[in-house]
Amino acid sequence: MIPMATAHLLDPDGLPLFSIKEINELSQEVKESIYATIVPQIVFDQYGFDRQTFLAPDQIGGVKKNRIQFICPQGLGLLRIEVRQQPEDIDCLFFVEVADTPYRQIELSFCLINDPDALRFDIDHDQQGRDNSFATLRRNIPEEVRAMEAGLSPNQVRRGLKAFKDFFALFESFVASLGIDMIIAEPLSYSNAVRYEKYGFDYITGKQLMLWIDRQFQPDGILFARLDNSTPFRQQGMHTTVRGRSWAIHDGILDQPWDDVKIYKIVGQHAGINTVTTQVY
Repeated sequence: MIPMATAHLLDPDGLPLFSIKEINELSQEVKESIYATIVPQIVFDQYGFDRQTFLAPDQIGGVKKNRIQFICPQGLGLLRIEVRQQPEDIDCLFFVEVADTPYRQIELSFCLINDPDALRFDIDHDQQGRDNSFATLRRNIPEEVRAMEAGLSPNQVRRGLKAFKDFFALFESFVASLGIDMIIAEPLSYSNAVRYEKYGFDYITGKQLMLWIDRQFQPDGILFARLDNSTPFRQQGMHTTVRGRSWAIHDGILDQPWDDVKIYKIVGQHAGINTVTTQVY
């Protein structure tokens, strides 16, 4: 069900647009103006990027031209937006990648909203400084411990800005404006999956795994028993928080890797799914 207030997106000639690929055929100026509608308000309101030029506040009229980057190549149904507070920053303040699917859905492939002033934890590099693809290749245990103790979840290099709710409302309206009624995603971690549930997502695959995880973190469960203090990520009591469970799963507490969890949301509807059936926080 598409929200009634969302008008269909039109190109400059008044013709309806139905996909990211169709938007990408437009001029750079036009497609950037469209894609800017899904950039969270905090980028403009708190960090001062200009809504017309997309330049950082200290670079308007300057030489370095620190600018919001819209990567939206013609011929492809792919969009990537990168916002850095300073052009030399390693991490984006805001990063999102979305794509068309062959089945007239939009895939939310990746989204990060970092506090650029927060302490950074190098969990995305091993102890030799090599990129580890968010610990899928190699892990940096000391940095992961520091991140966990600072209250971060797996895969987070910095504290977030609590702006995902704002972004997702904009993104859902954008998807609706294309006449598309489904968003799909693959959560990177257990905590991501639980978070997406709160935004109205249901499971394509992985729901039974999520329910099994919840059962097995109960005091008589297999995963509860494995919280044996054998590693920093398997401390007793970690079953009481979604973040604690997620770190234990990241540490390999399951009998299988965390993968093949796929989720979807019908635009304008909340699925009402909650796989965490006990009181956790």
